[in-house]
Amino acid sequence: MLAPVHFILGTPMGACPGHEESAGVNDSHRCPKGNRQMRRVLNQAANAALQAKGTIIAIVYRRLVPRLGHAQAIGAIAHRLCRLIWKILHQGIRYEERGPAVNAQSPQARARKMIRELRSLGYRVELASHTPTA
Repeated sequence: MLAPVHFILGTPMGACPGHEESAGVNDSHRCPKGNRQMRRVLNQAANAALQAKGTIIAIVYRRLVPRLGHAQAIGAIAHRLCRLIWKILHQGIRYEERGPAVNAQSPQARARKMIRELRSLGYRVELASHTPTA
């Protein structure tokens, strides 16, 4: 059995937020202390990953920062990197950067889903090409 994701090289990372609930009240969302040096390295790696434009990490950061703020978004990216490192080291997967092509495909996938839903409701949908006029 594999150890939890927040452990790398046998030491607790402290890169995952706490979720303590009692009587329906959330007490803490702070990360545990864990290995400070490793957490600092992960936070630096998260900041460095943002400098590479067009990566999936930069896209996720830009999606999170308006809601969480810079510090918590960096923590979320560090947690994502921690999970990624764990999978690469222990499951032997190969990392392939998805990049901005993921966002370019989402409008087409959404259109296909909406067309399928309209057809399931009994509407007849005919697609026409749209050419923007200047």
